[in-house]
Amino acid sequence: MIRALLFDFGRVISAPKPSHLFRSYERDLGLRKGSINRIMFDSSLWEQALIGELQMKEYWRAIGPELNLDSPDRVEAFRQRYYSDEKINQEVVDLITTLTGRCRLGIVSNHPPGLEEWLAEWQILGLFDTVVSSGEVGVAKPDRKIYRIALERLGIEPSEALFIDDAEEHVQAARSMGMTVHHFSTAGALTAQLQELGIETFRH
Repeated sequence: MIRALLFDFGRVISAPKPSHLFRSYERDLGLRKGSINRIMFDSSLWEQALIGELQMKEYWRAIGPELNLDSPDRVEAFRQRYYSDEKINQEVVDLITTLTGRCRLGIVSNHPPGLEEWLAEWQILGLFDTVVSSGEVGVAKPDRKIYRIALERLGIEPSEALFIDDAEEHVQAARSMGMTVHHFSTAGALTAQLQELGIETFRH
């Protein structure tokens, strides 16, 4: 029996950014098309930030020159622009809201320190019984340790959890531990699986 749902944050609870935003960033920064995600996230700096070994201020200061940002003011302006373009996935949050009180709810996310503050700003922190962020616990998916932390906090066995993530590697790691999994694509597809599992997704 499923007693808890564990959600990824990026591109699940937060909505995927449309491709035109990345093209606009690259155009305005004078970067090669298709390069910004590689510069920002395929780096040892990001890996350090993800497990809390590098504070985000330090990360942005270090990555700025690679983004053709030549002053602290320009780095900060782009940082604010980048994060202001992050939007909530309202369909997913509406679904989570209907699940409150029916099962335990948690987040397991590869995210630098500060995720709870972000959730609080979006006024959804209170929906979750636990938030496990790699930047706070010092280990990232697909390492089994981060999943175990969430399970222990909720007091459940792997077989009692449904893990939801858009990254196949992270889903497979959860499955290997005995969790039921959902490779996220849309809120509608997730709703269909929840109903197949006998989990109500409607308000009385």
